[in-house]
This record gives sequence, C-alpha cells and structure tokens, in this order.
Amino acid sequence: MTGLTGRVGRTAATTLFASAVGGAALLVGEVIAARSRRYAKPTMGLALRTSMGPSGAPTLRLVLLGDSAAIGVGVEWLSETVGGQLARLLAEGTPETGPRHVLLSSVGVAGSRSSDLATQVARALLGDRPDVAVVLIGANDATGLRSPEDSADHLGIAVRRLRDAGVQVVVGTCPDLGASRSMAQPLRQVTGWLGRRMSKAQIIAVEGAGGTVVDLAEETGAVFRADAGTLCYDGFHPSADGYRVWAHALYPAVFDAAQAAGRRSIQE
Repeated sequence: MTGLTGRVGRTAATTLFASAVGGAALLVGEVIAARSRRYAKPTMGLALRTSMGPSGAPTLRLVLLGDSAAIGVGVEWLSETVGGQLARLLAEGTPETGPRHVLLSSVGVAGSRSSDLATQVARALLGDRPDVAVVLIGANDATGLRSPEDSADHLGIAVRRLRDAGVQVVVGTCPDLGASRSMAQPLRQVTGWLGRRMSKAQIIAVEGAGGTVVDLAEETGAVFRADAGTLCYDGFHPSADGYRVWAHALYPAVFDAAQAAGRRSIQE
C-alpha cells in the first residue's frame, strides 16, 4: 500500500509539474502574441487644444494628463475622446450653472507610466493655471509589471503637486484590463488581476493626496466586458463608445471639481 501511495504521489507531482510548465508556456505564447498585435497609434492630426461653449460664458480650463487615454488613441476626432466629451458636457452646463467656455488641452503621452507624470505636471502648470486636471494612468504600469505601490506613489506626488498649485484633480484609475480582446485567456484573467491591484493602490494614493478618484474598472468594467464595440479595432484601446462610457463615469466628479474651481475663483 505504501508503495502504491508513493507511486500515486509521484504521478500526481509529475502531472502538476507538467501542468505548471504547460501553463507557463501557454502564458508566454500569449504574451508574445499580444505584443505582436497591431495596436492603434496616436492620430497625428488630433488637436490637443480646443475650446467649447460660448465665449462670453465663465471660462474653465480643463487639462488631461496620463497615457493614451488622455489623448484619445483609438479614435479619429477630438470630440470622441474623453477630454472632448467631458468638455462638451461641461460647456453645456445645467439650468443651475448655465453654459461654460471650456478651454481643453492635453499633456498626455501614449505609453506613459505613473513615473512620467512629473514631466506632464510641469507642462500642465506652464502658463495659465488649469482649473481642473483629469488624470488617466495605470494600464501601462500594470502590463509592465510595475509595483502597484511604487506606481501609486508617483501618482500621489503628481496629484499633490497639482493640488498645491490650486488645481482640482480627478483621477480615473487603471481600467478593467480583463475586458481587453487583444489577449486570450488565461493571460486576460492575469492582466485583469494586475489591473485591479494597481487600481486599489491608486485609490489610496489619490485620496491621501487630496484628489478625487473614480474607479473606472468598478464603474465601467462590466460594460466593456459585455460590449466589444466599446473597444477600437485593436481590441485594447477604447472606441468612441468606450471613451463615452468613461467620460460619463468621470463627469459627476469632474462637474463637482469645476464647481469647486469656480467658487475658488470667486474668492480670489
């Protein structure tokens, strides 16, 4: 019986080892396949500065920082980007606030990680101070296997610098990477887990630095998982519909930030 038990144990161990090796090989193959895909590139003709709303209305300066999401990789028109859609909503205003004249700009750079935000903050603070900054970052940190805590520290420092300069800050956390169609299972599941870890660390850092945080994975992940049309042709970057979903998730916090900025301007 002891001999049989030993043989069964050795067989089980061999099977588990083979499964582990096979699983690792599968993941490596999926990583190579995902990296070799053709991904959307920044549109060269995409304007990074525009204005919306009547010129005689109160002015609101809105700036976006971050990665490809901050410049709308995956769409062709500025109006389809997160920034463009937020600017339109803010410019329309409400019956209580009335319309605004929104000056929109972006200092985001495709492929950026949280450690790149220091340079972007410096660019954002050049010239007239923005009233509201929207930061979209974290996906490249997660897929690049950066430490969530280190990445969140860089984000927190950036948020604190903006807040110290009198800018209202709204951060959209790492989105639900498990919704990506650019990779197969189980890599998609692993990447989704990495994104959730990043998002949790970001939430703590942003709140500690005095910013407002919107958990994009929690707020919009189910929509992206259910509707492939929320992603552009590469299966990774959002489409116009996807950016619209993000913009509407961010809008309540951005609207409140704009209101707070307006009150500060009156006091000054």
